[in-house]
Amino acid sequence: MPKDQIVDNNDLGFINKANILIEALPYIQRLWGKTVVIKYGGNAMVNEDLTRKILEDVTLLKYVGINPILVHGGGPEINAMLRRVDVQSEFHNGLRITDAATMEIVQMVLAGKLNKNIAAQIGTLGGKAIGLCGKDSGLIRVRRKPPLPDGVDLGFVGDIVGVNTKLLNSLCADEYIPVISSVGVDDAGESYNINADTAAAAVATALKAEKLIYLTDIDGIYRDPSDPTTLFPILTTEQAEALIEEGVISGGMIPKVRSCIDAIAKGIHRVHILNGTIPHPIILEIFTDRGIGTMFERPKA
Repeated sequence: MPKDQIVDNNDLGFINKANILIEALPYIQRLWGKTVVIKYGGNAMVNEDLTRKILEDVTLLKYVGINPILVHGGGPEINAMLRRVDVQSEFHNGLRITDAATMEIVQMVLAGKLNKNIAAQIGTLGGKAIGLCGKDSGLIRVRRKPPLPDGVDLGFVGDIVGVNTKLLNSLCADEYIPVISSVGVDDAGESYNINADTAAAAVATALKAEKLIYLTDIDGIYRDPSDPTTLFPILTTEQAEALIEEGVISGGMIPKVRSCIDAIAKGIHRVHILNGTIPHPIILEIFTDRGIGTMFERPKA
């Protein structure tokens, strides 16, 4: 070894690196062979450097024997393309009203550009990724969402009725990382827009995943968002419901938290909301004693 590469055996920084690896060992053992579904999208996707770090995390999971499945949205990219082609987009209570012209753009952006770019980036990191959407082999089957109680018709927006787990299990067993865009298909082969949080929860519950992770642009759930000391590291589903009733959880966070609650009710052991705008959030949560973000779990017996 060249002299400038000789390591001082008393170098605490070097020793700490070894300690970090050992700290990860029990978590790797516990999750080996298990499935972890990761929802990635929206504002957590806007920085290329951070995106690479997240995909490094996903690739590492696969290399240590865990089966990651990445489900992504892409609202900002869809909005940018709609503006570019001068298609007007409307929202109702946080849900995109998706007419035929909008659905065409949604599918083009999600199942085309974003999905294939993510799969290709994982490939540059040494991973074997397969880009999919819900239309591939009936991966995510939907029926059209009925009009809302206030009479608003959301158009080509789907409610999930089934997931092709055989396809996903086959890919995971064959060393692939499935990368799924949130576009579904009905019995007639029609494309439908699906909320990416809902799609991730449906995939996780269908596969009986060990963990479901939502990457977003906030650190987790706070009692007071202006006070970083009020972050909830752990919430039971009962506590989360109470925080919604109190108005502590509000606005766009309500459907995300309800997805967490629903996933726990359907058998997922742990559901996490993490900040995807910091480097390596998945590794920090899964492989360290301290963890980050907010974890949802079942009420204590």
